[in-house]
Amino acid sequence: MRTVSSLPYEIKEDEHVWIPTADGTRLAARVWRPLSSEDEPVPAILEYIPYRKRDLTAWRDSIHHPYIAGHGYACVRVDLRGSGDSEGVLRDEYLEQEQLDAEDVLAWIAAQPWCTGRTGMMGISWGGFAALQLAARKPESLGAIVISSFTDDRYSDDMHYEGGCLLSDNLAEAGTMFAHSTLPPDPMLVGGRWRDMWLERMSNAGPWIDEWLEHQHRDEYWQHASVCESYDSVSVPVLASSGWADGYSNAVTRLLENLDVPRKGLIGPWSHKYPHLGVPGPAIGYLQEVVRWWDHWLKDADNGALDGPMLHAWMQDSVPPSTSYEDRPGRWVGEPELPSPHIEPTQYSLARHRIALPENPIPEETLTVESPLSVGQFAGKWASYNAPPDLPYDQREEDGGSLVFDTEALTEPYEILGAPEVTLELSVDKPVAMVAARLSDVAEDGRATRVTYGMLNLTHRDSNEAPEPLEPGRRYRVSFELNGVAQSFPPGHRIRLSLSTSYWPLAWPPPEPVLLSVYTGSSSLTLPRRPISESDEVPTRPFGEPEGAEPISMTQVRPSEHKWTVCRELTDYSSALEIVKDNGTVHFDDIDLDVAKRAYEKYSWVADDFESPTGETNWTVTFSRGGWSATTVTRTRLSCTDADFVLHAQIDGYEGDQRTYSNNWSRVIPRRFV
Repeated sequence: MRTVSSLPYEIKEDEHVWIPTADGTRLAARVWRPLSSEDEPVPAILEYIPYRKRDLTAWRDSIHHPYIAGHGYACVRVDLRGSGDSEGVLRDEYLEQEQLDAEDVLAWIAAQPWCTGRTGMMGISWGGFAALQLAARKPESLGAIVISSFTDDRYSDDMHYEGGCLLSDNLAEAGTMFAHSTLPPDPMLVGGRWRDMWLERMSNAGPWIDEWLEHQHRDEYWQHASVCESYDSVSVPVLASSGWADGYSNAVTRLLENLDVPRKGLIGPWSHKYPHLGVPGPAIGYLQEVVRWWDHWLKDADNGALDGPMLHAWMQDSVPPSTSYEDRPGRWVGEPELPSPHIEPTQYSLARHRIALPENPIPEETLTVESPLSVGQFAGKWASYNAPPDLPYDQREEDGGSLVFDTEALTEPYEILGAPEVTLELSVDKPVAMVAARLSDVAEDGRATRVTYGMLNLTHRDSNEAPEPLEPGRRYRVSFELNGVAQSFPPGHRIRLSLSTSYWPLAWPPPEPVLLSVYTGSSSLTLPRRPISESDEVPTRPFGEPEGAEPISMTQVRPSEHKWTVCRELTDYSSALEIVKDNGTVHFDDIDLDVAKRAYEKYSWVADDFESPTGETNWTVTFSRGGWSATTVTRTRLSCTDADFVLHAQIDGYEGDQRTYSNNWSRVIPRRFV
């Protein structure tokens, strides 16, 4: 990334500003704005997240907020209630209180003498959620939003329940937020109150997975703040982006299809990262695009911000399977609108282990599979966070426990853009069952690179709101989409569809093993084929080189470590996937602060005992400066029986070596068709 040291506006930074909310709670903000804004007010941009402006996001914030401010904006980075240096307690995600606070923050910003009264919101992940959710509430000053790695559907397309299947990221994210919601504020900013604020957080912000498991079906809890419930509630322009290696790419295309406002979409090869920091590469000059968007909608500049295609997408070339990539080869393609006139949904029949055009009748045969629990151990993370090695590995071992259907070797390039769909005529032998579908690019040497996947809890075949048990032996016809993707398959390769009845540990398995019967002939795969030549491409504006402001200075005191280890003990047939995400110890030079952060996850099982899957997530985070040191240690463990989920959680707080707080939780939560 190119560091830009000379910007159109000289800026100033207010490191710590208190913003009051309606109930008197104060939120901590950091503000970058042009020096000239004292006399010449500017529009303001809000980023509103719980990940600590003072330290944990300070490096990233220092790259893009000063850059945007240097182009004539006031950038305001706010810690949510109960996070970072803000007052209060953070009890869950996307609560009504959180959104009321955001409305107060926007009103405060718009009323400042350095603001024109026009505001925008931007953010990635939680920040993207917050901006989209606020846009649906229509605050008076909000004129446009820029969002990355977000969703409009909190139940079906977040890290909780995909296709009605419980994701292990439901546990992982709960562990992440159990840690983040119980961290102390910085005494340098809040003074002697820091200890009372910290104890209040640890005493009141428990493990959120408890609440998430209480809502195993789509109900009012998930409908709240899911913009898909009412797309017409959004009335401001939207610039939306994500990456194919992320878990959130589907929402970009849904917004483009369903919103009725000026909108643009951008999907690259990236993981859960801003596009100017995107990995796998190529990263792009995203901040230039953001400034252009703000200039058009908040300053009324006639700059062609809406020129070109509605969607820019990175068409990925074929690559060998790997758990990480520095770059993904490919090219940018453009679609003028969605649904696109360039996409031709093409249906293929499923024959005996073959994917075939439905030109000739396919005889009905019954194919069966009862997948072992080991299918899924090479699935990678639901959303890659560029914490290698978190991408899916070679799928051949996974295919050994799956039903596999292949095309013939391709004779010419074949490209898809969108969401493949699987339609299955099937029956099962248990009342609760799931099916996972994987689409792979199979090279001539047999190596299989997963392109995309999707899952369906078959009790949710008709409804996520009111699932119903299956009748063993009865035939059902179900259809479900895989995650959207743009992929080019080269000549000589084959396209493979793999079906399995478990996909652990990416998703929690059903209560007991399931024998799935699939009936050929009436089952099919529909691919979103994009058969256009280069001369038919919608012109795309080349993106500039990634650039940003000079990041703050940090020193790596203790090295980082990232590991994924698959273990299998053949004495007792126990297996485990162990994940280490250790950022080491980082010294923030400007505030003389050391931060050490380590996360450990373990997903284990024994043979094909469907009551043995267990997930654990453990976090240790330490802040220290001089003689001051504060540590939180959080642990969450989820196991199961055929009827229940069993939850245990624990938190310990330490000042130096002395434990000053401890608490434990234990819950048994009935399984409801999961």
